[in-house]
Amino acid sequence: TRAQYVNTQYLNKERMIMRFDCPLSDAIINLQDNLKSASQGYASIHYEIKGYRPYDLIKLDILIANEKVEAFSRIIPREKAVSEGKRIVTKLKETIPRQNFQVAIQAVVGGKIIARETVKAFRKDVTAKLYGGDVTRKRKLLEKQRKGKKKMKNIGRVSIPPEAFLSVMKNS
Repeated sequence: TRAQYVNTQYLNKERMIMRFDCPLSDAIINLQDNLKSASQGYASIHYEIKGYRPYDLIKLDILIANEKVEAFSRIIPREKAVSEGKRIVTKLKETIPRQNFQVAIQAVVGGKIIARETVKAFRKDVTAKLYGGDVTRKRKLLEKQRKGKKKMKNIGRVSIPPEAFLSVMKNS
């Protein structure tokens, strides 16, 4: 993390105070839960806002089917951009249901794609009802299916379930 150790003060044999300077965003996200689980419930946290400091931050955007979804956009430290982008697109791939067409999920920083996952499309076996060896008929049906999926991709909207928003907000 980006926390910096300041000092340790022993109150008695069983209790001590450890001081760190840490960005508020790091303190808010999962710190309380991690501290309680690591100390089996014995540790507690107290923080004071020390002030503002300059830091190298960038905006991470998430594109779903080439459309920016502002709900997933966030401002993060530059060094965390790639790992956070990969984490988000992986979580979204797991939670967004399959569509009738392929759905590209991309993490973008300043117009540059840094992570990408694809939700696979449903596939119907259009050749199942064919018997015999008429290859041209088979090719025609597959081409018709391909054109239909391409058309659906152009006009289709991707439905994002509410669980997707929750899973992205949770840090694991």
